[in-house]
Amino acid sequence: MTASSNVEAIPKRRIDMRRARLFAVLAGLYLAQGIPGYLLVAAVPPIMRELGVSRTAIGMLALLMIPLTIKFLWAPLVDRVKLMAIGHRRGWILPTQVGTVLAIASLAFVDPTNVTAILIIGFVIAVLTSTQDIATDGYATLALREEDRPVGNAIQGAAVAFSVIIGGTVSLLLYGWVGWQAMVLTIAVVSALPLAAIAFMPEDAGTQVFKPAVKPSLKSFLKRPEAVTVLAIALTYRASEGLVKSMEGSYLVDAGLPLSAIGYLSGIAAATAGIAGSFIAAGLVRRTGAGGTLLLLGVLRTICFLLFSLHAVGQFTGMWALLGAAGFQTLIRYMEIVALYSLFMSVSSKDQPGTDFTILSCAQIIIYLIGSMLAGTLADRFGYASLFFFSTVISAAAVIITLRLLAKLSRIDKVDTQAG
Repeated sequence: MTASSNVEAIPKRRIDMRRARLFAVLAGLYLAQGIPGYLLVAAVPPIMRELGVSRTAIGMLALLMIPLTIKFLWAPLVDRVKLMAIGHRRGWILPTQVGTVLAIASLAFVDPTNVTAILIIGFVIAVLTSTQDIATDGYATLALREEDRPVGNAIQGAAVAFSVIIGGTVSLLLYGWVGWQAMVLTIAVVSALPLAAIAFMPEDAGTQVFKPAVKPSLKSFLKRPEAVTVLAIALTYRASEGLVKSMEGSYLVDAGLPLSAIGYLSGIAAATAGIAGSFIAAGLVRRTGAGGTLLLLGVLRTICFLLFSLHAVGQFTGMWALLGAAGFQTLIRYMEIVALYSLFMSVSSKDQPGTDFTILSCAQIIIYLIGSMLAGTLADRFGYASLFFFSTVISAAAVIITLRLLAKLSRIDKVDTQAG
């Protein structure tokens, strides 16, 4: 190898090492914010129910979703303010993660039947992890190069899947083996481990915005036509999913599937699908782009919902066929997130990356939750078949709307390029 080729290889090696370090850091940060959430929504409710807490009281834990859906309100603050000298994003991630660990540990000194105390502590955890998410998403948006966004978002999806296993499944197993207090303290320690990732965050001028050209705000977001166009995609693309997903478990029970099989489908199988789907989606996004991947997945999702409809009217029979449709729909859902988040990052401004990305991610969560809240009423009034067929129609319409909005986004990009 010549001297000149050695010189050329060094920068490439450094770039590859930086990418690997960045991916490892993102995995740690997203895992850190996912574990506490699934502890509260997947492990704590069944423990409380086993100890005799009423279903009404347990249902109040849904309030912990509020910070997740309204975090866009304080996202501009995270983009504007540099809290600590260790770096703009690090300065938010470090205190929120430390606070989360301490809050989880405090649960060990609360009886699991004390709903009020768990709600208060849980709400603190939800606010802290939501704030950390804003900082982490802003950091990822700035740090990831365009070609690395699919992999970065796949890592986020896989981290969420691992969080389900650790925060949900492992927590419940630990509770059965060592009890409430030891389980909570163990999860607190596990949640503290990703703090090590902060020390390795490659934060440089490209990931810090101290004097943005535009003051970070919700108004600044709404002034950008490309951002508003993607917001419309965020508000329509997943409109059908909450309708089906929230009733999927109930339908499987009513169809005669054993609870053990449903537990497997929503636990380990779902986590496995999440990890696999995230990285399959990363490959698709790199080949066809975020828009092309979303359109493909939207068509496949519509077919899945149609299969549910046909099963509900007896035209598509067999338990394994139903399980296959349910499992494939889970795979598609994780893949959609990778494509959507890659699209969100592509229109997030460098002046307010955390704000822009958070607005878009909150929008798709809110539309999903609205569908989830309406699904039970629709199923009770019109039946499963009508609910699933309605979801199929909405899913198909969302694909068409997304196609048109992507075309509009392309036109906006061309105008901006020409103006530049």
